[in-house]
Amino acid sequence: MGYTWHFDVIWGYRWLFLTGTAVTIGLTIAIVVLGMAVGLVAGIAQISRSPVLRWLSWAYIEMFRLTPLLVLLLWFYYALPILTGIKLDALTAAIVTLSLYGGSFYAEVIRGGIVSIEPGQSEAGLALGMTPARVMRRIVLPQAIKRMIPPLMNQSIIQFKNTSLVSVLAVPDLLYQGQVAAMDTYRALEVYTVVAAIYVVVLLPLTAIVKRAEKQLAQSN
Repeated sequence: MGYTWHFDVIWGYRWLFLTGTAVTIGLTIAIVVLGMAVGLVAGIAQISRSPVLRWLSWAYIEMFRLTPLLVLLLWFYYALPILTGIKLDALTAAIVTLSLYGGSFYAEVIRGGIVSIEPGQSEAGLALGMTPARVMRRIVLPQAIKRMIPPLMNQSIIQFKNTSLVSVLAVPDLLYQGQVAAMDTYRALEVYTVVAAIYVVVLLPLTAIVKRAEKQLAQSN
């Protein structure tokens, strides 16, 4: 027997979906900005002359890259307060966890972009009397950022999808609001179809931008 769809029921929950979408987008912006900042520090530390900085950066990156995100979310929300006495609300725990998790991936992208720049350019800057920090800021990073843009954007799209996991902490994102609507209407198929459609509608333009940026980068190279 075929399933009878009733999307008209979902219309009454449109504001719930809009609120959840706004929370998801806002959360994504926060974790992308913070994640890139963390990734920049960790990425530069990866190529530092200091073995201590390199080891600390490596330990951070591997710990977060190799641990499932759901486990990290639960650990920061439930275990961290027990160990440190620092209690985080659900939204703060989500932002901290997703920023650190995303930062570990951004760090590898940033490191890869930096090391892709020909060493001769840095050597020329040093020969002109520039400090290593100035060489990095004025010569290396401007060129590396251009190469980093497509993978950074791809990782940011992944971060947007990763936000769906914060629903386990009862953060009122899109998926959480969808769960509320599903339990209230008993129309799970319609609800989760709409949730999936919203993710696609938001991400489709972003993926198109990434593909365009990748094409332009390939042409410029």
